[in-house]
Amino acid sequence: MAKFKLLARDRANSPVTLTYDNQTSELLDGDLMPWPLPYVEKTWSVGHIEAISQTIPGRKESPKVLKIQLGLSCNYSCDYCSQRFVPHAEETTQADVPQFLHQLESSLERAPERIEFWGGEPLVYIKTLRPLAEALRQRYPAASFSIVTNGSLLNPEVNTWLDVMGFGVGVSHDGPGQSARGPDPLNDEASREGIMDLYQRLAPQGRISFNAMVHRTNTSREEIAKFFLQLTGDPSLSIGEGAFVDPYDAGGLANSIQSDQEAFAFRRQSLDEIRRGRIVHLDVARSRMQEWARSILERRPASVLGQKCGMDTANQVAVDLMGNVLTCQNVSAVAVAPNGQSHHIGHLSNLKEVALNTSTHWSNRAECLNCPVLQACKGACMFLEGPLWTAACDNAYSDHVPFFVAAIEHLTGCAVYRIEGDLPEYRSDVFGLKSQDQRSPRRKFIPIEVSNA
Repeated sequence: MAKFKLLARDRANSPVTLTYDNQTSELLDGDLMPWPLPYVEKTWSVGHIEAISQTIPGRKESPKVLKIQLGLSCNYSCDYCSQRFVPHAEETTQADVPQFLHQLESSLERAPERIEFWGGEPLVYIKTLRPLAEALRQRYPAASFSIVTNGSLLNPEVNTWLDVMGFGVGVSHDGPGQSARGPDPLNDEASREGIMDLYQRLAPQGRISFNAMVHRTNTSREEIAKFFLQLTGDPSLSIGEGAFVDPYDAGGLANSIQSDQEAFAFRRQSLDEIRRGRIVHLDVARSRMQEWARSILERRPASVLGQKCGMDTANQVAVDLMGNVLTCQNVSAVAVAPNGQSHHIGHLSNLKEVALNTSTHWSNRAECLNCPVLQACKGACMFLEGPLWTAACDNAYSDHVPFFVAAIEHLTGCAVYRIEGDLPEYRSDVFGLKSQDQRSPRRKFIPIEVSNA
């Protein structure tokens, strides 16, 4: 059990000490009594998650979420792409669709609630995607369909098909920081027209978002929001993703936080943008504030927390068109995880024998057990190890701690500036302020809605 002493200032600028327990999400006052907070009905399930590891592998079952990996080919080459150095399996084509559908129908015990189609760039595989999605729509009419694309291959014909098929679409673009990712489809007239045509079609139904990642040259969510507001002119704009990148290779490391001073500056900037209510168009802003508020109000036990991606759960399954079950949609059946195990963890025809032995649950990592932002972070990428894991963990801490501080300030009126516990100094001194008398001014918060559910 990890408890952290939170040094803060109240609204009268008087010093206050709180205690936070990351295993129970309990917030205590200076006398170690529960901080007075309103009661809300608990939403977490009774029981605990399965803490997967190489020696205690995870299992799979008929999925609620089915992720179909069409292949890793892409018409772009982005610097921090999680798939950039993943070995490609043998390419599949539309000729493989009938056999895949037969395997799927024979294996699933219930209709999936959500079906995601992944690449590479999935629209590179449009000749396979069309018959596959159309057949699945006939079989599972109630399932939601989603796709994430770089947007460069969108055109009126493809857009009409995506609309008619009921797809939700995420367009990967980092806004003002796109140059660090790779090519910019908005600089190509045909691609730009395709993207904006699809946006105009799907935005009224809330079925499209721009998905932007934060990295060391793209740290301002406020600037990201301004970019897409100017692009679309849409006040109801939704921006997906919005988290700091996980580093999967040298490109990811180069886009990670490089020093304590960079970390401090990013945390200060993030807290300021939260306080001023300038990032409400990013889904991550509202969802993180809501999650922190609910976690603390519910006193949610860490034992019910899975990994942030959800791929450690039995009811989320990633497969390729050969029926191979994969760790996640960003790897291939011929790739090997950092722990030496194959990312090919079983086959669709025998889901009961699938063994997710490529990954490590957060509860098996000391860094997570001793981290104050565990409840919202839920561990970085579950299959990273070594220096890549360390960088991912550092990125995630700096990404989450401003929301932790903001949520506590919203709930209690106390502005946290230091977190004391089993932490290195660059994490304890949250904003690099060195003094309790230095902190940015308190301003407007984005609203937190926590309903009894």
